[in-house]
Amino acid sequence: MRKFAIAATVAAFSFTTAPAFAESYNLTVAGASPGGLWSLLGAGLDAAVKEAYPGSTVTYQTSGGGLANVAVLQRRDADMGIVHDAELQVAKQGGEPFNAPVEDLRVLSYLYTWAPMQPVINADFAAKHGIETFADLAAKEVPVRVAINKRGNIASAVALAMLEAIGAGPDEIEAWGGDVIYAASGEQATLMQDRRVDMTLNSIFVRHRSIMQQADAIDLQLLPISAETQAAVNDRTGTSDFVIPGGSYDWAPEDAATVTLGAALVVRADMDEQTAYNLTKALFENHGKIAGVHKAMNALTPEIMAAQKVVPYHDGALRYLSEAGLM
Repeated sequence: MRKFAIAATVAAFSFTTAPAFAESYNLTVAGASPGGLWSLLGAGLDAAVKEAYPGSTVTYQTSGGGLANVAVLQRRDADMGIVHDAELQVAKQGGEPFNAPVEDLRVLSYLYTWAPMQPVINADFAAKHGIETFADLAAKEVPVRVAINKRGNIASAVALAMLEAIGAGPDEIEAWGGDVIYAASGEQATLMQDRRVDMTLNSIFVRHRSIMQQADAIDLQLLPISAETQAAVNDRTGTSDFVIPGGSYDWAPEDAATVTLGAALVVRADMDEQTAYNLTKALFENHGKIAGVHKAMNALTPEIMAAQKVVPYHDGALRYLSEAGLM
């Protein structure tokens, strides 16, 4: 009996002190086209979750981009989606293509906040018309030919909001003898190089190759926007203030205020709270795995990851952020 009691005690101790098996996750994240920054972010998310939960997999799923990813989440065709903050604003307000406000979106993390709208103008054209700021386009009723992103792209919607905020919407520009042209980033560079447009207005990283290509062909100028325009556009679209530092380009020595698009990792509100907590903890505590996917991501910090304001963070994410002192 004594031997049995000792054996039972040892067995009970072994059971209570044996390490629990670590959880692992098999998740999908909806991004955009293959090969772009978002696909790299998918790889970074996978690496961060694997670091915390070995054996996990986050599979990148191509899609039509942020607005499409909201619908993907609603259909439960992916566990997570990358969505621009301005697209979250559209969904929250029930704007096109949504028939009603989308209320069940929650954020685990901001992924970046630095894709500023860059009003880049041909310097000779600016000198000819006395243009020094973005607002001068409307104040002087300039016949500008401006290229913005393709219809349906959120950067195009933000560009129109910026133009309309200063009283230079497409109708006004056409009345002044100019035009608004819809073209992708690469096309915009070609149009500018060929002098078929006078200005481009797009959401891209500072020193993006499309702007550098333009600068190789013609002299450029960067137009700052006013605080009033920033506030109006941010309120309408969900963007945030941004300053392009002076000297970012050889031809732009002064700071230039503008607005910026960011992107967030979004889930449905009904994601299990502990799962959301675990994923958020994994991403924040291994954010270097995400920051390391591209030099454009070097600025990522936990403070930035916790700074999204358009839709709520998931309850599980909030629990982690509170524990980490980030809320």
